[in-house]
Amino acid sequence: MWESVGSLTGSPWIYGLIALSVLLDVFLPLLPSGVLVITAATAAAAGSAAGAGAGHVVPNDVPDVLAIILCATTASVAGDLVAYRLAWRGGERLDRAIARSRRLTTAQERLGQALARGGGPLMVLARFAPAGRSVVSLIAGAAHRRARDFVPWSVLAGLSWAAYSVALGYLGAHWLGATWLATGVSVVALFAAGGLAAFLVRRSPAA
Repeated sequence: MWESVGSLTGSPWIYGLIALSVLLDVFLPLLPSGVLVITAATAAAAGSAAGAGAGHVVPNDVPDVLAIILCATTASVAGDLVAYRLAWRGGERLDRAIARSRRLTTAQERLGQALARGGGPLMVLARFAPAGRSVVSLIAGAAHRRARDFVPWSVLAGLSWAAYSVALGYLGAHWLGATWLATGVSVVALFAAGGLAAFLVRRSPAA
């Protein structure tokens, strides 16, 4: 695997690609941003293991784990804020679109109550759920929730998601080796967390 993806993960462009993918997947949830983060973390684990086995420092062309987390977190928050501001300015058209969907209307009310109570853990859970990040950011903006209620939880959500994704790739590579099997198992674990998060968000009380 290391040889297959080395040209990508061994380049500084990997950070830009991660940032772009995470930034845009608030609008295009089908982008494989989580898979990309896991792959980079797997490469980082493979490089550190190779360096340790040879008795040398980790090569310069190996992605840095902390840099991956910082890059993914920053891009996640930036994407949230872009969606939040666009929805804030969306005005009546977006409000009418939300009103036509019972699910979105319920989500808007639930999110508003959660933010009013300081219950931002709902936002953190939604970050792991498929398209949950998009729904939270757009609804928070459409409801004109205060930025000081939204941003801190967006940061925590982005950091939690990035750290979890990196941990999956890094630990998976150490336990199973830097193989496609390790990446596949890590991706399945990420999707499983997403499914659990979606279930918990739907089950969370509206009051």
